[in-house]
Amino acid sequence: MIELRSLRKEYAGEVPLEDVNAVINDGDIISVIGPSGVGKSTLLRCINMLERPTSGQIIVNGEDITASGCDLKKVRRKMGMVFQSFNLFGHLSVIENIMLPQIDLLHKSRQDAYDEGMRLLKEVGLTDKAYNYPDEISGGQKQRVAIARTLALDPDVILLDEPTSALDPTMVGEVLAVIRKLARMGKTMMIVTHEMNFARAIANRVFYLDEGGIYEEGTPEEIFEHPKKEKTRRFIRKLKALELEIMDRAFDFPGAQSEIEEFCNRNRISHRMTNHISLVFEEAVWHLLVPEMERPDIKVEIEYSEEKEAVTFTVLYGGEYYDLTQSEDRLSMSVIKSAAGDIVYEKLTEGTRKNKVKMNILP
Repeated sequence: MIELRSLRKEYAGEVPLEDVNAVINDGDIISVIGPSGVGKSTLLRCINMLERPTSGQIIVNGEDITASGCDLKKVRRKMGMVFQSFNLFGHLSVIENIMLPQIDLLHKSRQDAYDEGMRLLKEVGLTDKAYNYPDEISGGQKQRVAIARTLALDPDVILLDEPTSALDPTMVGEVLAVIRKLARMGKTMMIVTHEMNFARAIANRVFYLDEGGIYEEGTPEEIFEHPKKEKTRRFIRKLKALELEIMDRAFDFPGAQSEIEEFCNRNRISHRMTNHISLVFEEAVWHLLVPEMERPDIKVEIEYSEEKEAVTFTVLYGGEYYDLTQSEDRLSMSVIKSAAGDIVYEKLTEGTRKNKVKMNILP
């Protein structure tokens, strides 16, 4: 069990962690989420004492590891760390990277370290890469090697700091699959991740960090479906909804399309549906609305329902009452209808944007 008591970490002019209090039970799998810069990675580095806390205590199985005289090498043998940047030794082969900590920290013989290393490479599906060097394998493979190296010390706790953030999207799945295998081993794990679907699926607890501490914690269902606090709700909604405002004819259209693509990637929306969203945005907003408005006043809301795997696309726009679905531009309307269904126009009586069109994006 790990207990964090009034944990604080400050740098010159910055206090990422102000007052962190938590109990991490044996066997817990905790996803740590939150906006950039709130101290998620710092928290993991403090728990492993790679960063010494400014104040507070970290109690591991009854021992205060922040106390002077604590044998940190002994602590770290039971608390493995997987970094986002892999941290493999480039001059050593894959198997040598896994053997080295066993020899140095566990004082194993080279043969025993080799045997265990090969067993772990089999676990992560990389026995055929044992004699390659890190620069000869892909990013996903490097991260799997890094996980195997951590497991070689047989830690009780594994800390994973954004293990997929440095990877090409095509390689993320292979690393997440290995982490899922770890979860079934009953290891205590803390995972800082921006992969929200993964964070929800793998964890039994979720920590949402903000305002210098654990702003809200709960089960995945509580945090992702029924968050209680405003900043958590705002963060979760941002993950599932994208809002774009077009207030000028010189609007950055390519930039907006990039935002849409990023939103879809973050929520693992299918390529086909992503393409449909982009088409609807281009035709409805760029070709039908913007040319009709001297001063564009348009808001686009794209909402994704993970439960239903459905996307709704809503356009609110100002000016006189105008039903864009009745446009005489047959080409644009044909494209829209090929990508969306249940297209409904509504006149609004409040606000400056008195026109509303809502549609369901086709899968």
